[in-house]
Amino acid sequence: MTTIRARAWCRADLAGGTLDIWPLGLLHDGARTINVALDLAATVTLRRRRRGYVVSQGDQRLEAGDLAQLAAHEDARLAAVFAAELGLPPVSIELASASPRGAGLGASSALAIALLAAGEALNGRPPASADQRAVVARDLEARMMGLPTGVQDHYPALYGGALAIAYRPGTPAVRRLAVDLEALAASLLIAYSGQSHFSAGSNWQVVRRRLDGEPEVVAHLEGIAGAAADLEGALEAGDLERAGALMSREWHHRRQLAPGVSTPAVEELLRRAAAAGAWGGKVCGAGGGGSIAVLCPPARRDAVASALVAAGGRLLDARPAAEPLAVEVTS
Repeated sequence: MTTIRARAWCRADLAGGTLDIWPLGLLHDGARTINVALDLAATVTLRRRRRGYVVSQGDQRLEAGDLAQLAAHEDARLAAVFAAELGLPPVSIELASASPRGAGLGASSALAIALLAAGEALNGRPPASADQRAVVARDLEARMMGLPTGVQDHYPALYGGALAIAYRPGTPAVRRLAVDLEALAASLLIAYSGQSHFSAGSNWQVVRRRLDGEPEVVAHLEGIAGAAADLEGALEAGDLERAGALMSREWHHRRQLAPGVSTPAVEELLRRAAAAGAWGGKVCGAGGGGSIAVLCPPARRDAVASALVAAGGRLLDARPAAEPLAVEVTS
């Protein structure tokens, strides 16, 4: 029996998130998102079946006679929507993610990319381009949730490494940053707050208010865009102290975009990290819980980690990952 396995990475967004949601990035000159792939794997395994569809993740197993029935199960909807788009035959779909659910690290989008790649291989199709996969994944996620979504989660899953994703008319311009990933790993900490977040709901508030031209939201998105532009240069210069400060600057603007973006638990984690010597940090994703990313001097890493745990954070064993999307076919 042929087995198709695709592996994509989750990500930490360091600055410029939300601007990836069309058309926000087009409304702010030079808008970009800076993020980095993390070695938290999102894995999809496909095997053909004689009849029916099965989706399993962890201890959960859902079975249905057709994809419409499968999509009625909330926990199988992502797999069902993508399988329908790809025209997959009866198949078992095994999903796995090293990221906690609701951690704000782009796990669902990484699974979406892995689903597309594995489905193409199962159907014997040539691989689609990275841009095509990113756009299809974005659009199917939007269809599934009934809310606008962006593309910044998909490119780290496709390329790995540290990326700058610039928003221009047409296709985003994606550039691999010349960053020492080992040095970044020595300073980067990811901590889960324990509060699961729902990014699409927060993002919709921001999109609506930006399109309405609310001056406060326009100003804060300008601030986010400026912090992301400056962060790109700081990372490539290896100035991680300045990069941490820019992440905090970005968070200063982000936390004021909409009610609920910031939470007491997140603020306490960031406060404790700063008190322990961190250069700066921010929430990953749209906020409302999820995870934080902080940069700190390597000599203060243990102290910052201990402070985050003492504040109720769950440290994730996550390092920057350089490898791109991987697809393996075995018989």
